Amino acid sequence: MLVIVAPGQGAQSPGFLSPWLELDGVADRLQRWSEPAGLDLVHAGTEASAEEIKDTAVAQPLLVAAGLVTARALFPDEDAARKLTGAVAGHSVGEITAAALAGVFGAHEALTFVRERGRAMAEAATVTETGMLAVLGGDPEVVAAKLAEHGLTAANNNGGGQIVAAGTLVQLEALRADPPAGAKLIALKVAGAFHTEHMAPGVERLAALAPSLAVADPQVSYVSNKDGGVVDSGAEVLARLVSQVSNPVRWDLCMEALGRLGATAVIELSPAGTLTGLLKRNLKGVATLALKTPADLDKARALIEEHGGQDRQDPQDQEDQA
Repeated sequence: MLVIVAPGQGAQSPGFLSPWLELDGVADRLQRWSEPAGLDLVHAGTEASAEEIKDTAVAQPLLVAAGLVTARALFPDEDAARKLTGAVAGHSVGEITAAALAGVFGAHEALTFVRERGRAMAEAATVTETGMLAVLGGDPEVVAAKLAEHGLTAANNNGGGQIVAAGTLVQLEALRADPPAGAKLIALKVAGAFHTEHMAPGVERLAALAPSLAVADPQVSYVSNKDGGVVDSGAEVLARLVSQVSNPVRWDLCMEALGRLGATAVIELSPAGTLTGLLKRNLKGVATLALKTPADLDKARALIEEHGGQDRQDPQDQEDQA
């Protein structure tokens, strides 16, 4: 079964969309999408500096637009794409990309939603100086206890011993000075403590926007960051996208779900690489491909030809056979 995944904030790098603009129609599509996105997507993806695209209000629309435009390059026919794809998932803001790929809403609605999400989270991040640190390795119970000791939240559980701690800069500095035994700490390129209580104002803003968006039920299996569950209702997908702003990302549970559904190949949309690395470590035997540039399209198409169109497995059936 073929799975398409979309990365979250921090995956972006200066100029990562430049090779894609060499394909016919990409620049025109990005220019059309710039209005709902609220920024010049071509500039952001080709000429903007690392500091510019670190800005949450820029990074989030840019990432969703990048995922959608590279998906369109891979699958020119959206209906055909959904027949070939067994499941979709996204990490944090990548969930919006995944929702659009599943047919929950169109590109215009996705970019309108992510524009407001990015702005709301950027504004929420200015209330208190906050940030995020990746905690790699260490005993999970020791890591959890150390985060609790310093008042930090495990905002992301990415599986394979990778936890993302989020909180105030003071709390994060305290963790740096007193890290969990055996763990390595890495600062993330984000501007706030996403997926924590610090983002509550963003939830309120998106909840006010949500009723204006037209949604449909997913046409492929949509795996949610909340709990790794497969969500069949478009209204529920949208509700989860709103609340997920201040809830932890359980990517570990998403990967487990993809395994239960019978994933045999996963393609990560641009800017790809982060999720592919996690999937390789956690879903042994599943083929993975990071769609970084157009040079990767032929390999991706070969994976689609081999794995596309296979039905997902029913987790209940698997339990019955156990």
